[in-house]
Amino acid sequence: MSLISILEAMLKVLEKYWARILLHGLSMTLLLAVVTVIGGTILGTIVAIGRMSKSKILRGIITAYVEVVRGTPALVQLYIGYLFLPNLFPSLNIMEPQTMAFICVAVALILNSGAYVSEIIRSGIQAVDKGQTEASRSLGISSVTTMTDIVLPQAVKNILPALGNEFITVIKETSLASTFFVGDLMSQYKEIVGQDFNAFPTLLVVTVVYFVLTFILSKIVGFFERRMKHDA
Repeated sequence: MSLISILEAMLKVLEKYWARILLHGLSMTLLLAVVTVIGGTILGTIVAIGRMSKSKILRGIITAYVEVVRGTPALVQLYIGYLFLPNLFPSLNIMEPQTMAFICVAVALILNSGAYVSEIIRSGIQAVDKGQTEASRSLGISSVTTMTDIVLPQAVKNILPALGNEFITVIKETSLASTFFVGDLMSQYKEIVGQDFNAFPTLLVVTVVYFVLTFILSKIVGFFERRMKHDA
């Protein structure tokens, strides 16, 4: 196939399935990524603070969680979430299959992202001068207040660029969710190919959508990262 014929085939696919690819597939991919990043950031913050706890038991449990998540494939974790969560929460079984799959996959991705985000946040916190923590404690300020009012606000500058990159990574990882047909971009690709058997042009269209999305987001993250360095 020539380049022109490939482009024509891609345009035909986009013309016929633009709503499924751009409206439904892209929106579900972004929704899954946003839910994962928000949930992963909240979980990662809790895990990061817990990992710096004085309790050896708590640190041991959290370290085991982080190491297991980082040491196993994300797809395996999605399968575990998809198969295990409906047994743990039977109410999921009465939901629409795609909704149930979306929730299970989102929870698994949040647990996966939380482990990586926790390391980002922990490194950001540790980058803050320890003298400020010692000074606040000497003034009688509680450890919780010190963390929330003094340490975390300063750590944000170190954390935000890395969180932006995590968001981009999560968008690419959502392609794994197509295994469970949650309606994301790759799920739409599989369904379209199942109807038209036109795999290559459809895959190229989806690839371009992924690239444009991540490219734009990477430029936005880079812009804010430069602004933060300039303000610093």
